[in-house]
Amino acid sequence: MRYKNYLRKCLKKYFFGLFFVILLLFVIATSNKKNTVVTSNINSVKSIESSRMLYTELEEIEEEEVEYVKVFSVDEIINNSGKLLEFEGTITGYGPDCPGCSGIVACYPNPNVLNNNIYYQDETYGTIRIVAADRSIPCGSIVRISNLFDEDVIGIVLDRGRDIHGMTMDLLFNSENTVKDFGRKYNINFKIERWGY
Repeated sequence: MRYKNYLRKCLKKYFFGLFFVILLLFVIATSNKKNTVVTSNINSVKSIESSRMLYTELEEIEEEEVEYVKVFSVDEIINNSGKLLEFEGTITGYGPDCPGCSGIVACYPNPNVLNNNIYYQDETYGTIRIVAADRSIPCGSIVRISNLFDEDVIGIVLDRGRDIHGMTMDLLFNSENTVKDFGRKYNINFKIERWGY
């Protein structure tokens, strides 16, 4: 009887150590040296990273085998990379007198933009345009917009829109009449220069 009790005590004592060693051997045996491509899900509402990142990494590894593609959110990009975000997307225009619009933008300090007030005075960036963006980009974020006009447009995210998702932004104009010919512009470069206020 004593022998059985002693054997039980030994098994309990060394069980976790043995389990850890087996688990470690399993991980080592199943690991390999395949490449991992990290990219964002460009179809996700929370994603604003460009698909260009995927193409760049695929060019670097060329014909080598790809093990899997990791999907990550905007929060993970900010927390893990610490880099300024750049992406390519589309832009539309809107006026403060659009159907269903109140003229008061959604983000603090909630200026009234009905009086041709399409600009915002930022302490750091000066006089800049107002844009609406996906809710994954915080209010107060500064975005540099390229490939739209002759010069880059610096905007601040002060508004939201029911149709503004993912990699689309909406540039504020004086009225809906002034945006009729603007339409939807593609292959626009966005660079987030400040993340929130």
